[in-house]
Amino acid sequence: MVSLRNSSDSPVPTIYILTATHYRLVQFAELTRMCQTLLHIKNVHWVVIEDAAAPSARLENFLNRCGVSFTLLATKTPSEQVLPPGQPRWRYARGVVQRNRGLQWLRENFKLGQNEGVVYMADDDNTYSLRLFDEIRTTKRASTWPVAFVGRLIWEGCVTKPGHPDIIYRMQTIFKPWREFPIDMAGFAVNLQLILSHPDAKFVADPKLYGMLETDFLKKLGLRNFTDLEPKADGCKRILVWHTQTKDPDIVALDNMKTGFQPTMLPGEL
Repeated sequence: MVSLRNSSDSPVPTIYILTATHYRLVQFAELTRMCQTLLHIKNVHWVVIEDAAAPSARLENFLNRCGVSFTLLATKTPSEQVLPPGQPRWRYARGVVQRNRGLQWLRENFKLGQNEGVVYMADDDNTYSLRLFDEIRTTKRASTWPVAFVGRLIWEGCVTKPGHPDIIYRMQTIFKPWREFPIDMAGFAVNLQLILSHPDAKFVADPKLYGMLETDFLKKLGLRNFTDLEPKADGCKRILVWHTQTKDPDIVALDNMKTGFQPTMLPGEL
């Protein structure tokens, strides 16, 4: 742990944002957007887990400048779980060991029955409405909401019973619709106490669990299926998070510049 600040003295439950991140050219562009989103959220603590053997000074400096209460951790993805170039992404889910390190940090720093909070796995490349965080802060056990641009659909997620916005009766999905929890990682939050009461619950990097990462984890928390989840976003009628990705920049021109060209700034240091 590099830095831990008090997020607030408010009695409002803290939202713990767990974000796995790895170095790439667009990393700090995406982290900057996320930082500026979280700056608007009251009583939030950002747990950033870097895919590295140790936290980088560059990422630590960025988080110190960001202004959001944070903890920086690091754990490197095992070589056998690193996706070789050209291989399909489904072979190994990205960010598994980093999310597990974040869960470990929560269990090391908080006690069952003593700390209030809500845990949300927020990837650094998604786009989040500020309203989402107000919605998930009231999560009693585990909550869910629709996510846009996922599962080969415009949106995927919960659908509530007509006239009963507090009851989920089906899920909008086409990918493995038989899953007990057919939702994206960005589409659920869990009460901190539920995490603490199930100390062995973690994510598993296994190609056999392709598309089942969320379902496997939520079942380990003692949840049966999507009907156990609390619908948010006006009874699952609003889109408050988008599964977006930043396009890789075209930097071919740099390779054609004179030998000895030395950039004065690196991504993350602008």
